[in-house]
Amino acid sequence: MRRTEGTFGSKIFRLIALLIILLILFVAIALALLTMTEFNPKEEETVLVRGEGSYSIRSSDEIRIVTWNIGYGGLGEEEDFFMDGGKGVNPKSEEEVKANIDEIIMSIQSMRADILLLQEVDINSSRSFHMDQTKMITNAFPNYASTFSYNHKVPYIPYPWPPMGKVGAGLLTVSGYPIKSSTRIQLPSPFSWPIRVVNLKRCVTVHRMELGWTDKELVVMNLHLEAYDDGEGKRNQTKALMALLDEEMAKGNYVIAGGDFNQVFSNVDWSDYPAQKDKWQPEEIEVSDFNRAWQFVMDPEVPTCRSLSQPLKGANKTTFQYYMLDGFVLSSNITVIEAKTQDLGFVNTDHNPVVLRIKLK
Repeated sequence: MRRTEGTFGSKIFRLIALLIILLILFVAIALALLTMTEFNPKEEETVLVRGEGSYSIRSSDEIRIVTWNIGYGGLGEEEDFFMDGGKGVNPKSEEEVKANIDEIIMSIQSMRADILLLQEVDINSSRSFHMDQTKMITNAFPNYASTFSYNHKVPYIPYPWPPMGKVGAGLLTVSGYPIKSSTRIQLPSPFSWPIRVVNLKRCVTVHRMELGWTDKELVVMNLHLEAYDDGEGKRNQTKALMALLDEEMAKGNYVIAGGDFNQVFSNVDWSDYPAQKDKWQPEEIEVSDFNRAWQFVMDPEVPTCRSLSQPLKGANKTTFQYYMLDGFVLSSNITVIEAKTQDLGFVNTDHNPVVLRIKLK
């Protein structure tokens, strides 16, 4: 009897050992495949400009620029997200994502923007049911030029459960003005192998537009800085961004950087959105650390982002965790008429759009 128990115990032990070995082998193969297929963009890459803007910039024109993180249409009011302390991984249905994108497009059209700076736009991702959201959006602006830069491109993300799967996402810029050229600039990454292989490769897309009355250019940058790091990544990326801006301002160009900074500007009063315990919190960009000629612009009246630690629908909206993360940095030769966050209630995405109205001096 003892001999039988020992044999049975040995079989269980061998089975467990075999399962552990197979699991280790599976993880090793998966890491090897992800490493071999890792998205490794160059420090600078030319970005294809599609279409042509239908009108030119005149010195007297008021220019309207919109920045909006659209959250791939998958982070509407009914969703939360595991990286933010929630439980959700991917959206519940294709119909939900499609409806959100359709509503986002209609909202953008109503803003009458000359230039759109959009972040978290998906192409062929599992989480957005393999939609080409760049086509969905640009088809709504047939007389505009556009560019797209990947900042997340992974054939398969094998976690959490259910896994995220394939991700292709990035920065979409749509312009009613002709874009002379566009360049993707790689930003420093805070992550090392193996986390790096499935993580975002953050970037800035730099667009150059000619002005008819001067040899100076309008330089517009679309960006989305680090979110889930220890803070060092955001700080290093901010410094790299400001170095790019300084270089363009030194040429006398009109320079605008807009997008999701995942930080709040220190010159903006954000006391209406106090930090809540156990919720993700942004750091501050200390504006005095940079050339005083730069204008750091956010609208403090309406939050630009909400926490994804829980769905917004059904929650107490008065005590919810909100943030100010989206805005603009502009050179001193640009007059800011207004920067206003559009309060859309976070129904279709976890960010509100910000509309900037400017004139070139």
